[in-house]
Amino acid sequence: MLGLYDNRKGTRMAIGWMTILSNVPWSDVISNAPAVADGARKLWKKVASRASTATNTPVSSSGATPEEQIANLQVRVDELHAQMLAASEVVQSLAEQNAQLIARVETNRRRMLALLICNVGVVVFAIITWLR
Repeated sequence: MLGLYDNRKGTRMAIGWMTILSNVPWSDVISNAPAVADGARKLWKKVASRASTATNTPVSSSGATPEEQIANLQVRVDELHAQMLAASEVVQSLAEQNAQLIARVETNRRRMLALLICNVGVVVFAIITWLR
């Protein structure tokens, strides 16, 4: 059993990490992992390719007309919008997985509390029975 060190009390708190980890919906996490990784990879490629082309093409060239400059800016805004959408999809996927994990941890917390209450009841019953 692993534990966390509680600095306020100076004690070790025992936590059943194996119990917690065994109740994580790993099938959902594993099935969504490739999609998240692909989304992150695509986003990284877009950002990297955009960074390399941004340094090569200045926004305002001295010989460009205002209409050409506006068109160039519009193209950049569209590219940034696409990158923002890709990033938001990755973030949304990660947030959904995080919400699933939090729900499972909360379920485990409630189960552990119920188990603690049952154990205390059994101990009290055993003590009362033993004292009779």
